[in-house]
Amino acid sequence: MYRVAVFVGSTRPTSSNLKLAKALEKLAAGKLEFQYIKIDNLPFYDDALWNDPPADVMRLKREIAAADAVLFVTPEYNRSIPGILKNAIDWPSRPFGESVWTDKPGAIAGATGGVSGTAAAQAHLRSILPVVGVALMGRPEIYFQSRPGAIDDDNNITDERLRTNLNIWVERFTDWIGMFARPQQAVEEIERKTA
Repeated sequence: MYRVAVFVGSTRPTSSNLKLAKALEKLAAGKLEFQYIKIDNLPFYDDALWNDPPADVMRLKREIAAADAVLFVTPEYNRSIPGILKNAIDWPSRPFGESVWTDKPGAIAGATGGVSGTAAAQAHLRSILPVVGVALMGRPEIYFQSRPGAIDDDNNITDERLRTNLNIWVERFTDWIGMFARPQQAVEEIERKTA
């Protein structure tokens, strides 16, 4: 099973993006282990702070380094990603030459009440993440238009077509991670699929 560091770009407890992440986690049970990364306590990025790096920044870097992959679940604010998410991307990319993002397999998803399904925010992430070294999965993509009842209180996807598509996404993301996996994990994944 692969460990995925999950970055939810909204800190609201009732966020549709957190709900989407929890639904993906449920669909991925037995394949992916989600670890939700705390990002709301990071200071604004300041290069001068590397002389005495904040403890939360070092914790963040350790959590990313320990993960097999990363998942960004983002809302869309004014056609872009939230500042809190950009800050959480910038810190681990520094100091120069010490990015923990390098060659880390990753994926993007997003939920919004609007019809765009976070397309603009995801486009911005697709331009940012490769620059810091994340190896992004290109397809399939998740542009989720959240609507009442689409995900129930137990984080189940209620729409059969959507559930089928998200199950395909989980399989592809698992395979994508496997392409970058440490040798032992790759062996375990092959054994799981052939058992």
